[in-house]
Amino acid sequence: MEKDIQDLVRKIGELESKINAIYVSSEKMRKYFLWTLIVTLVVVVGPLLLLPLVIPAFLQSVTIPVGF
Repeated sequence: MEKDIQDLVRKIGELESKINAIYVSSEKMRKYFLWTLIVTLVVVVGPLLLLPLVIPAFLQSVTIPVGF
């Protein structure tokens, strides 16, 4: 009976350490996903916000003046 209790306590300790390792791993993945989202937003949304400012300047430099 005592041996069974010791085995159960040992197994619970092993499970607890595995759960802690899974928690640490999932937190790392959460941070990786967060930074991936931030970088994606900067790469995609940043140029979309700058496009209205760049297009008029580009069109002015490319078009031929009407006076010709």
